[in-house]
Amino acid sequence: MEEFILNLTQGALDNLNYGWIILFMTIESSFIPFPSEVVMIPAAYMAAESGEMSILMIIICGTLGALMGALINYALAYFLGRPIVYSFANSRFGHMCLIDAEKVGKAEAYFDKHGAISTLIGRMIPAIRQLISIPAGLAKMNILPFILYTSLGAAIWNGILVAIGYAFHSTMPKDELIATISHYSHIIGYAAIALVACALGYIIYKGIKK
Repeated sequence: MEEFILNLTQGALDNLNYGWIILFMTIESSFIPFPSEVVMIPAAYMAAESGEMSILMIIICGTLGALMGALINYALAYFLGRPIVYSFANSRFGHMCLIDAEKVGKAEAYFDKHGAISTLIGRMIPAIRQLISIPAGLAKMNILPFILYTSLGAAIWNGILVAIGYAFHSTMPKDELIATISHYSHIIGYAAIALVACALGYIIYKGIKK
């Protein structure tokens, strides 16, 4: 898996543009997940290095791709129903896509516990973020709140990753970036969650103080 991430990151650095960002993030957010870190961080690094891409457009394209992938999962779950979704999760192809019934069950339990807002919060939790659209579809969640919450959660997540990638440009050369992302992708993900939690905590604190 680490070698796959290494090759993917190298390919992203060599060829990434807005179209590839949308495509990669659509795949990442659908039932064929791979770390969003290997897309958004290199894109921000390239933007800082060459200035050929806009940070804002990177976030917009990443969010659009994430929404498209989430809508694929939502639609499949909505129209196919629970038995077929779980049969797919237990199939060999489902396992090849890194999906199993236990993961889908965890995502569904998270959705049942937190309701519609979980499509926002769940977008920032590893092992839940790619699958949270499935229980939303199974529950036939209203499409407009789904799009709103998914887009907002994806935008926050992508913004954090872009900030990390932009900061990496001033702290490490390109060859070290590839090795760092491939080796520490999970740690980077949890660091992004910590940054989101701190930002939300600060917002809540300021609101209470006022």
